Amino acid sequence: MTEWKLVPARDLGLAAGERLRSIHRETGWIEAIFHDLWGLLVRAYLGICHRLNIIGSRHLPLRPPFVLVANHASHLDALALAAMVPWRLRDKVFPLAAGDTFFEKGPMAAFAALLLNALPVRRRRPDLREFETLRVRLTEDPCAFILFPEGTRSRTGRMGPFQRGIGRLVAGTRVPVLPCFLRGPFEAAPPRCRFPRFRRITLVVGAPLSFESVDDSREGWSRIAGEVESAVRRLGATEQSCSVAPEVPTTAPAPGR
Repeated sequence: MTEWKLVPARDLGLAAGERLRSIHRETGWIEAIFHDLWGLLVRAYLGICHRLNIIGSRHLPLRPPFVLVANHASHLDALALAAMVPWRLRDKVFPLAAGDTFFEKGPMAAFAALLLNALPVRRRRPDLREFETLRVRLTEDPCAFILFPEGTRSRTGRMGPFQRGIGRLVAGTRVPVLPCFLRGPFEAAPPRCRFPRFRRITLVVGAPLSFESVDDSREGWSRIAGEVESAVRRLGATEQSCSVAPEVPTTAPAPGR
């Protein structure tokens, strides 16, 4: 029989504003209610306005830890990835968001924390201690992250190179990384677009990748970033080829010719 032990919350003792901006934040019952209501609204919106189509959701693990990684061109990206997560895992999935964009001002920080369930990550001068804390949370909680390794939204719709942050999180661990490709968010809501357009969004989920045998070093981080980027690009190429209908000849060839 396992001995029961009381473990204090990671964010115990933090002031309200500090807690919203903390990577130690845990979900309470108030946040859980907000997450459920927001999730219902977002799923309905994506289904009605963008006809969200998810391909390969069978690859999603039944329980955390895991990391969802995708190309990034729109604020709709994180919403689409979160929409495929089952309700029972919703409070365990944290999008990693830019701290300088989503957590600088109180109202935006409250939106990111209470509705998106996002955790802040500094893009400028990233602190290695933050990544180490996130690594520990992945396996000890356990939980799941949504991450966009490009570091920022594409301004052209084309996918940029992946940064080493994904490698820092999973190198030498058993945490699976699920490569995902999103088509449509850039057309629906590109950067500087004030109101989303009614465009279809397709999310393709690939088979999980494992990096347990990769060294937790700069070389290992770079290797992981490159392999994950290649997997995402392959999904994009596959999805594009499948979405293009083959040409139909105007005249059928005669039998035997």
